[in-house]
Amino acid sequence: MLTDRRQPDRTRGVFETLLVVDGEPVLLEAHLQRLARSVEALYSQGLPADTAERACLAVAWLDLGKLRLTAVPAEGSVRIEVEAEEIDAGIVFPAPGVKLRTRPLDGGLGGHKWADRRGIDRPAPGEAGALIVDEGEVLEAGWANVFAVRGGTLFTPPLDGRILPGTTRTSLLALALEGGIETREQPLRSDELLAADEVFLSGSIRGVEAALELNGGPLAGGGPLSRRLAGALRRRWGLQSDWGAPQASASASIPGQLSH
Repeated sequence: MLTDRRQPDRTRGVFETLLVVDGEPVLLEAHLQRLARSVEALYSQGLPADTAERACLAVAWLDLGKLRLTAVPAEGSVRIEVEAEEIDAGIVFPAPGVKLRTRPLDGGLGGHKWADRRGIDRPAPGEAGALIVDEGEVLEAGWANVFAVRGGTLFTPPLDGRILPGTTRTSLLALALEGGIETREQPLRSDELLAADEVFLSGSIRGVEAALELNGGPLAGGGPLSRRLAGALRRRWGLQSDWGAPQASASASIPGQLSH
């Protein structure tokens, strides 16, 4: 069992993954701001001035796709690697849901999205993905933020330096506020997830995804509140009605690939 602080390979850099809809990167400014903060904090550098332009040019041909921007430290600067690819509509707001297993990690993954993803990246089909915990507190999945619903209130762990400040997390909290849904950013524990009315993950490619199992025990998965937020997020992202799928109940089968 891993209990010490994770030490990622800093030389591999940090990255952002963005959904692309109709040739436009979704929430590009927010992702670039987060990337810039990490690059400044880790490497004392700024992003190249043409980063946004390169990102937009790379995805202009995509109807539905994924953009990855990786900032890699170089001699006295950083270079930006740009990758773009088409994706299947089925991985956006995917129906099957996901299994989780707890992975203790002192201090969590922190606030940077490291390119070194050893042991924390999305699981292979049929496998359980890592749910990071620190001294019994649930922090995040290795590739996504975590939400729980109890009594009509939306809960998610706070931004205390141990988790990634997810762009989709921010969007969902704002949508909940607009919709009159009570939200609480506070510590969560595994037993609270197991007792919750709904449990789901959020990420910049997959949107909202039901969590169905934790350490072999059943989780409630999706429900009315998460479906409502997922619908609002789909509209905000400009997704066509036939892209993605409704969230599944806890009886659904287990997933394919995930993305943070």
